[in-house]
This record gives sequence, structure tokens and C-alpha cells, in this order.
Amino acid sequence: MDTLKKFFPFSFGEKKDVAALVINIVIYVVVGFVAGLLIALLSHIPVLGWIISFLGGAIDLYVTAGIVFSVLHYVKVLK
Repeated sequence: MDTLKKFFPFSFGEKKDVAALVINIVIYVVVGFVAGLLIALLSHIPVLGWIISFLGGAIDLYVTAGIVFSVLHYVKVLK
């Protein structure tokens, strides 16, 4: 669990109410959206296309896992 807290510190922060959880999720979505825009712009470079696509998948996975961990931490499934 300590390893997860190191990789996802924003997800395991204290959330006092539902509004804090929603703000946390919105921040994750905005970060994912901005990263997606940058990846879309850079993926047209022939040599870097594969690497950028892999990086985009990793960022999407991180954002999705961060949202899931944030919700699970809020409902006290994860401590």
C-alpha cells in the first residue's frame, strides 16, 4: 500500500467531502485531456509516433487508476 501511496499521492490525500472528491477527479480528467492534446500533436512525427502512443497509453492508465484509487480511498475501501 505504501508503494501505491508513493505513485499516487494525490489520490490518497485527505478528502473531507464529496466536493473535494469531485475536484480531485476533475483535476485528473483535465491532466489526461491536456496530455492527450499534446500526444495528438506530437504523434504525427514518424519516428516518435510509436513512443508517443505508448506514453499516451501509460498516461491514460495512470489517470484512470488515480481516479479509481481516489474514489476507493474516499469510500474507505483503501486505507
